[in-house]
Amino acid sequence: MPPIAPTSDLLDELDEVNVRFERSTPLEILSWTFERFGDDVAMACSFEDVALLHMVHELKPTTEIIFLDTGGHFPETLSFAAEIESAWNLNMTRTTPGPDAAASPCGTANCCELRKVEPLGRALANHPAWITSVKRVDAATRTHMKILMWDEKFELAKVNPLATWSDDDVAYYLKSHGLPEHPLWAQGYASIGCAAMTMKPLVPGDRRSGRWVGLDKDECGLHEA
Repeated sequence: MPPIAPTSDLLDELDEVNVRFERSTPLEILSWTFERFGDDVAMACSFEDVALLHMVHELKPTTEIIFLDTGGHFPETLSFAAEIESAWNLNMTRTTPGPDAAASPCGTANCCELRKVEPLGRALANHPAWITSVKRVDAATRTHMKILMWDEKFELAKVNPLATWSDDDVAYYLKSHGLPEHPLWAQGYASIGCAAMTMKPLVPGDRRSGRWVGLDKDECGLHEA
């Protein structure tokens, strides 16, 4: 099926609101998102992003939370996700890779497409908008990420409420609300993906320098600026 083109009115609206959001808080952005797109907004969550998950849960606890179970996560990630799901009574959907993924283990050319992008596309079908925890400071590839945009890949609105936040902002939010951190953070990990392709940062200050080490790759394909 060819991509669904949004109306010019919607694109103009997204551009106008995106500019305004540069000076808004994540809670203000989320409040607008739920008011504009209703109850059928979804959030993709890797469970590194507990701060944003907490905000979403406080505002709209019935929000569908999509966890991409790639089949390659650290055991700590799976346990942490299950713990938060139970404690917060999340409306959580776990995606699983299709049968074609068996031939593409972590680190191969099509791995992320089959284990992340394609399953998320299925999960987002018929949703008007999705929420992510992408921050501009995460990586050079995300420096110009908009707060609100039309996602051509998945054909819906994409909302990045934390885009303007720093890692210190997230840490302060977690501490001030008494929220748990991903257990691997305490071991020195800074950006956590599949176990086979994740190491502790190799370059001080570059939190994603431990991802896809040895590969010519910076992104999994879910996020494009």
